Amino acid sequence: MAMEIGGLEKLTLIDYPGEIAAIIFTQGCNFRCHFCYNPMLVWPKEVGELIYHRDHSAIIENDLFDFLRERRNRLDGVVVTGGEPTLHPDLPEFLQKIKDIGYKIKLDTNGTNPDMLVKVLEAKLVDYLAMDIKAPLDKYAKVVGVPVNLADIQKSITIIKEGGLPYEFRTTIVPGWHEPSDIIGMGEMITGAEKWYLQFFKSDTDLVDQELKQKPAFTHKEMEAMAEQGKQYAIICQIRGNQ
Repeated sequence: MAMEIGGLEKLTLIDYPGEIAAIIFTQGCNFRCHFCYNPMLVWPKEVGELIYHRDHSAIIENDLFDFLRERRNRLDGVVVTGGEPTLHPDLPEFLQKIKDIGYKIKLDTNGTNPDMLVKVLEAKLVDYLAMDIKAPLDKYAKVVGVPVNLADIQKSITIIKEGGLPYEFRTTIVPGWHEPSDIIGMGEMITGAEKWYLQFFKSDTDLVDQELKQKPAFTHKEMEAMAEQGKQYAIICQIRGNQ
């Protein structure tokens, strides 16, 4: 079974810290975060076309690997993101193919599949991990739009913190869904983390919840204040992106 690939960004200088990379977007996600700006990777193809009136065609795996082989001397790494990559049972095989070409791999995850995280870590298929912290535990299901196994979220946090690899946690902060006091609850989930990035909400694009389009983000000053509070829980806590 081939990995379902929904998109490719051929060059990024910011998504893999310290590396020149490409981004591979996998299809499908088990969350329905209202503020997600990759809705065509979240929804099934037919629903996505109905809601957003455009196709998000899959990329043929052979074409992807041809591209990666061609760029081997110009790129250092590959970011595998989604959607949610760990939903795909063939993720280890997919990552191994990327490794065999000679790339470092950063894996993005929502933390709902700790067993897959263990599998790819034990096989040494990942070089950098990033996990989204969506909300304090008591608000998680509301923010992600579906029931969620909180034990799996907490287990993934522990696996990442103790995995021996460079990693980061990150949270998109959205007015109406988050409030500044939520930093405490989320910070307590990841206490002692190396890095935690607070990301500005983007509303100038398609979103899972289209009612959020063009809604204002928190101000730079508000985000800075939250990041300052976050430094109680993470060695580095910074804001990321633009207002």
